[in-house]
Amino acid sequence: MAYFTVDITEQEHWDQVIHAAHSYDFYHTWYYHQLSAGDSHPFLFVLEEEGNFVAVPLLKRNIEDTNYFDCTSVYGYAGPVSNLDFGDMPPALLQQFLQTFLRFLKKEKIVSVFTRLHPLIHQHFQPGQTGGLYDNGKTVIIDITPPIADQRQQYRKAFRSKINQLRNKGYKVRQGINEEDIASFAAIYLQNMQRLGAHANYYFDKNYFKQLLQATSFQSNILLASFDGRDTAGVFTTCCNNMMQLHLAATHEDFIHDSPMRLLVEEASIFGQSQRMQYLHLGGGVGGQQDSLFNFKAGFSDHFLDFRTWRLIADTATYRALTLKKAPTPVMTDLPFPVYRFL
Repeated sequence: MAYFTVDITEQEHWDQVIHAAHSYDFYHTWYYHQLSAGDSHPFLFVLEEEGNFVAVPLLKRNIEDTNYFDCTSVYGYAGPVSNLDFGDMPPALLQQFLQTFLRFLKKEKIVSVFTRLHPLIHQHFQPGQTGGLYDNGKTVIIDITPPIADQRQQYRKAFRSKINQLRNKGYKVRQGINEEDIASFAAIYLQNMQRLGAHANYYFDKNYFKQLLQATSFQSNILLASFDGRDTAGVFTTCCNNMMQLHLAATHEDFIHDSPMRLLVEEASIFGQSQRMQYLHLGGGVGGQQDSLFNFKAGFSDHFLDFRTWRLIADTATYRALTLKKAPTPVMTDLPFPVYRFL
């Protein structure tokens, strides 16, 4: 039994580990992690045992005014990966990973770990007593392998009718391919975040989208819906292995009444099918709730998956002392429980 870490500066090694996994998404890649570095230091923890491995990508951060650290995950759905399906993994291997990981955290003075799990990859990930799994509601999946006519039969009747109305009214959808398209999507997205009063963590600028579009380890695309020469809404999608993510989406406030996002989701399904994707993952509601956002997404499919997070306190005594010493800073506000700087 041996473990090692891969630093964000070791791109080739990082890619080798992730590309050897049974299943991974763009959230796990070196490229996405180096974009997400900020004041954190990305790294991979990897356990190897008899030709098999389990690895987890994390963002390591110093706890201010201490010599301790905490770890969290990138924005989106990350969590551990392995060359084995978690549903088929021998329990002994998973336990070895968890125990070795815990010893590593204590050795490195990492007080706690928080990571979002991937609904399509981690349905069978069960860490037992090592930390806790927390349910954060459901996410919506569309199986995009059937013909689009068959997919449409899964839509709510009102959605099918509205999409037809949008097409007949003159709404068009195009793939964003130039600087103007990127700027247009970024502007709509920024306006959307401001209107919703979103946390600063969820503000992304034009440069962020431009960099994602330049990735070579996964495919990124912008789809824009326009009407009478104006861009009304957009979605930023990614394709990796057989999974397509509706990563970010936004509608211009002047066109909310028309709900062009319905048309964009269908066009994203058509595009994903052309790229031989199996699933389009729409995500869930705000804070894991079955709210209006979830209800909108559920209008396209009744295929729901569990969205869970994994929290692990590696050093309980230090964690308690730190939380008593100063008020921690919330870092994720879209979950049904507060996630703090060192939680």
